[in-house]
Amino acid sequence: MRVVVTRPASDAATWVAALEAAGHSALSLPLIDIAAVSHSDAIDHAWTQWPQWQAAMFVSAQAVRFFFARQPQGVQLGVHLTRCWATGPGTRKALLQAGVPPSLIDSPPETTGQFDSEALWQGVTSSVRSGVPVLVVRGTEADRADPQLAVDHTGVGRDWLSKQLLAARVPVHYVVVYQRQAPAWTDEQRAQAALAASDGSVWLLSSSQAVANLHHSLPQQDWSQARSIATHARIAQAAHDIGFAEVRLSRPVLADVMASLESLA
Repeated sequence: MRVVVTRPASDAATWVAALEAAGHSALSLPLIDIAAVSHSDAIDHAWTQWPQWQAAMFVSAQAVRFFFARQPQGVQLGVHLTRCWATGPGTRKALLQAGVPPSLIDSPPETTGQFDSEALWQGVTSSVRSGVPVLVVRGTEADRADPQLAVDHTGVGRDWLSKQLLAARVPVHYVVVYQRQAPAWTDEQRAQAALAASDGSVWLLSSSQAVANLHHSLPQQDWSQARSIATHARIAQAAHDIGFAEVRLSRPVLADVMASLESLA
């Protein structure tokens, strides 16, 4: 089966290799470009305050990578009690690779069927301390007309969780570590995407913003023959909204995506 991997280029290679090893044909068509923010002062400042956070919530694996790229040599993660929160296995894996001890990571169990803010909150709510701040590490969206202009310097992502923290009287601080923007596709990539809309390919969709960027890149495209696998209900709804004919839900882990592919065969 031909699978279109829409993750950012830095994440796509792993998925492409795994899909091809399983006998599928995989095409990488990133629907989000990731870039570092132009100013890193806020990241450095967040690191100087590391011991004061009761937890740092990372919205994605990309948030982990860009934040820990600025980790000062003097910060010993195992010494402080700051916990690291992740909503999914990819972000948890990135934290482990960054050197965070497993005992300091909170995330939904991989056996659960839900990887989102709601599932994370269920796991951490009983241990949250009012009055002690939480750091939310996330990205921001670039303006389509001017990709160099960040439209929100507080970032975007996991707003629902922030609201729960504020309701529990937990101060929430934000640090933006990367910028997400729509991809600058070549004519060849546009042609590949248009073909994949009707040739039986299966689109692997892992972000609502990615779906919005797809619609923006091909605004006149007919998706009434297109098939997809979405890794969250909100992403599935976004795909339905632009006209995808068939959308299957899957947890964002390779084994579940493979099973969904089998069901589409």
